[in-house]
Amino acid sequence: MLVTTCLMSLVIVLCWHRSVFLALCFVFFFGTLEALYFSASLIKFLEGAWVPIALAFIFMIIMYVWHYGTLKKYEFDVQNKVSVDWLLGLGPSLGIVRVRGIGLIHTELVSGIPAIFSHFVTNLPAFHEVLVFVCIKSVPVPHVKNEERFLVGRIGPRAYRIYRCIVRYGYRDVHKDDLAFEKDLVCSLAEFIRTGKAGSDAVDENLGKEDEKMTVVGTPSTHSEGIQMLCEDESELKEIESTVVQPRKRVRFVVPESPDIDTGVREELRELMEAREAGMAYILGHSYVRAKHGSSLLKKLVINYGYDLLRRNSRAPTYALSVPHASSLEVGMAYLV
Repeated sequence: MLVTTCLMSLVIVLCWHRSVFLALCFVFFFGTLEALYFSASLIKFLEGAWVPIALAFIFMIIMYVWHYGTLKKYEFDVQNKVSVDWLLGLGPSLGIVRVRGIGLIHTELVSGIPAIFSHFVTNLPAFHEVLVFVCIKSVPVPHVKNEERFLVGRIGPRAYRIYRCIVRYGYRDVHKDDLAFEKDLVCSLAEFIRTGKAGSDAVDENLGKEDEKMTVVGTPSTHSEGIQMLCEDESELKEIESTVVQPRKRVRFVVPESPDIDTGVREELRELMEAREAGMAYILGHSYVRAKHGSSLLKKLVINYGYDLLRRNSRAPTYALSVPHASSLEVGMAYLV
């Protein structure tokens, strides 16, 4: 209860943006009640009151083990992420076979390339012609406006067709199903390409920082004058037609009349549309966290047994539950923390 009271005080200050004085009053009032209950348990400790204290101690250990393991896992991701320079060093063709379709790689990192991607291409040197690193973040606000839902950026030169997309949800927002999410994501990418922000055709000395330049792009409903994705065959607006023979799904981008859309942008939009017609694949990372050799016995017990048990019995992230199983691919990797 005391932990809940302390966390609630943080919610009052950080999420509700109320005064610190109100949070202190909350902690003082409920903390006094909890101190009375705790003191009563101490007085009757030998007469059976040790049971709730023991349960509280067990729950505290469980929470600490989960927090410690999660923190070590995130530190491994940050320390072993691959820089953009490594990606650029592979050459314009990446030295890898590009297959049709869009590949969505889920990651918790908002910058750099996750280690799971380098592990994937090392063992299987092929990935989709359009690659998107998707990071789903929960922000400490009730709702995120649709105009601010997507943050889109480009990784590497334009010819690589590799993007980063950060999707932000509030703690009261409802996550969309896979079909609606796919449509919003593809339209946001197309709108980012059309506006031409943070784009580059050549490799320069600042390209290593290009990954950090993100553009706020809303959902299709928020930019009615921008690109829309249709499955019908007729439209009054100017269209970019796909040249794919016998596509799985007929997809068309309806582009507003604009003299600023050059040939390179149209080619990039056409390739994105063809990749969408070929299908989308979800690449999820599945980590196996283990303690390093030479770690203390306590750390091995906490990581190899305690945290592993909690991970195997915990619910998967919300986005992982909504991913269609026929289009998903899990990449396993051992994390030595």
